[in-house]
Amino acid sequence: MCAGSLPSKGLVPVTTGKVKVEGGAAVRFAMDGARTVLKELYQQDPIRLLFPNNPPGELTIGILTTTSGGLVGGDKINIDVVAEANTQAMVMAQAAEKIYRSTGDSCLIDISITAGQDAWFEWLPQETILHQGARMRRTTRLKLTTSARILAGEFLVFGRHAMGEKMTEGFVRDCWEVSVDGRLTWADAFHMEGAVNEIIDHPAGLNGATGMANIVYGGIDAAQHLDLARCILGEKDQVRSAATVVNNILLVRWIGSDVFALRQSFADFWTKFRKQVGGQPQRLPRLWDI
Repeated sequence: MCAGSLPSKGLVPVTTGKVKVEGGAAVRFAMDGARTVLKELYQQDPIRLLFPNNPPGELTIGILTTTSGGLVGGDKINIDVVAEANTQAMVMAQAAEKIYRSTGDSCLIDISITAGQDAWFEWLPQETILHQGARMRRTTRLKLTTSARILAGEFLVFGRHAMGEKMTEGFVRDCWEVSVDGRLTWADAFHMEGAVNEIIDHPAGLNGATGMANIVYGGIDAAQHLDLARCILGEKDQVRSAATVVNNILLVRWIGSDVFALRQSFADFWTKFRKQVGGQPQRLPRLWDI
């Protein structure tokens, strides 16, 4: 399904011995007078973008969904988002993403987000649930111009805890890169391989956490909001959090023994931060609570 004129980005289905999926989406937001509108869209199974009618005063929102119900080893997903100058937009996940057990290949996820001058863009995830034995390699690239601002996050859950499953083995490499005007300003990688429970349970690792989350805020004013970020975080039961600034990139991290408490803390921070820094409504889309 294709709208606009964006190229396919090489998103071609591949079958080599067993069924593998290679798909994704490319989306561009632009200004139409005083409104942010969808300018171009390309999408290919199993990725779909939906565009609901938004409440007055809310960002233009794209809802990202995986129609396959989850990803398996060998799947490749590419997401390319461009927010042109002066736009105000959000792309959020429809539901938690599931990464199933793999006996061989890793699923590969590549996310690229570009924001033009004076744009405000939000990349709002829901949980990525890593099943026992899951293998995932994901890279998220944020590309800003000098006056652009991006608020982006990630949320990992180690195992299906409601079913009594704990992730004890697998492979996870979750990387971030942030560049401003084409210059790399911050990069980070979270890596676990093999007996991952040794890292999850170790006091110097994740200290038994069932999930972890990050928020990255890139913008010319990022360093000015460190005290605000720490004030919003405060002290919360079952969740440990911290905020810092590196090369004018604001970083907020959580680990927690209770995924619901972690989710609540993550959402509380997001709503208050977007209100006080971006002038956006102090709420998340209704889909977050469904």
